[in-house]
Amino acid sequence: MTKYSTGSGGGGGDGDACELCGRETSNLEEANVAGANLLVCSDCAPHGESSGRKQSGDDDGGSRTDADEPNRRKRAAQNTARIMDASQGNTKRWEEEGTDYEEDRLPYLVSGYGDRVEAARQDAGLTVAELATDLDADEDDLLALEQGRATRAGVGGSLVRAVEERLGVDLVDE
Repeated sequence: MTKYSTGSGGGGGDGDACELCGRETSNLEEANVAGANLLVCSDCAPHGESSGRKQSGDDDGGSRTDADEPNRRKRAAQNTARIMDASQGNTKRWEEEGTDYEEDRLPYLVSGYGDRVEAARQDAGLTVAELATDLDADEDDLLALEQGRATRAGVGGSLVRAVEERLGVDLVDE
């Protein structure tokens, strides 16, 4: 017995098996899965767009009905709207939010910069909170710097330079 339908039921079986998972059942439902109209069991039905409950013997050959037309038109309109929104998007709002990387670029950092920052901070007898207060910086950014996550956390180059100056440690690879 074939696992996938060719539309003609040419699998040689009696048509009482799910065409997606192969489970034997007499309660099958027609569903459109990746563009193919298949008879599927209740477990596999969520994988497709169901076009109504049909028993395995009620196959109409996969032809579309007038009831499918409103759904098809609605999906086409939604897709068109998405494309229009994407093509006419205002990129200014993305440029105005977040860190301005051109103004405060993160320089190339030496290998093991996080350990260097942590050791220098501890040698200076400071906590992360105290250093953050001294530098007027966010504690999370300092922690990211100590943990070697400066790039992923979006730490700016100005903070790296301030930490270098305050703790007397070289972090930038120049």
